[in-house]
Amino acid sequence: MDQVKIGKFLSDERKAKGYTQKQLSELLGISDKTISKWECGNGFPEASLLLPLCNELEITVNELLTGERISQQNYKKKAEENMVNMIREKEENKQKILLTTMIGVISTITFVTLLLVVCFYTDVIILPIKMVLMVIAISVFGVGLYVAMWGDRKIGYFKCRNCNQLFTPTFMQYNMGMHLLSTRYLKCPHCKTRTWCKKVMTKEC
Repeated sequence: MDQVKIGKFLSDERKAKGYTQKQLSELLGISDKTISKWECGNGFPEASLLLPLCNELEITVNELLTGERISQQNYKKKAEENMVNMIREKEENKQKILLTTMIGVISTITFVTLLLVVCFYTDVIILPIKMVLMVIAISVFGVGLYVAMWGDRKIGYFKCRNCNQLFTPTFMQYNMGMHLLSTRYLKCPHCKTRTWCKKVMTKEC
């Protein structure tokens, strides 16, 4: 989905209805900052807000996902395209997560292997080579860890349990947040509440 296109479409339809961002946000029970983020292409309405938003703007969910008005003749075609795009996004994100996880595991195994070599072959390996092996081990582990963390943070989204908004945390927020299986303790940029946020693969999860 093209979030920028969808954002412009939302802005145009809101103005066509004569609503300000604040008026529309009050009708939906959210903040006007959230509306602004949607219209700037920096966010997307969570599932529970799709129908209320579309009803207020008198558009269909398909038109919202497409970012344009759809004629009756093209409605079914666009609906199928949107469904395929959602499935594709979910599959691609799962593959990316799997790849980054594998890189993290391989780098960890490499780190442990080199560490064991340095520790158990102390009589065979001279000090300069030990130092080189340690530097390589730490570098490989650091790169693998960074890639795995980057993938978990950037691929897909985190869903706030308080307001159900989807967001991508900053690298600092991600690192500082406690982790438990598929959830992480994060501060939501929308409602400013700290809660256990669930990892989801697409905006429609």
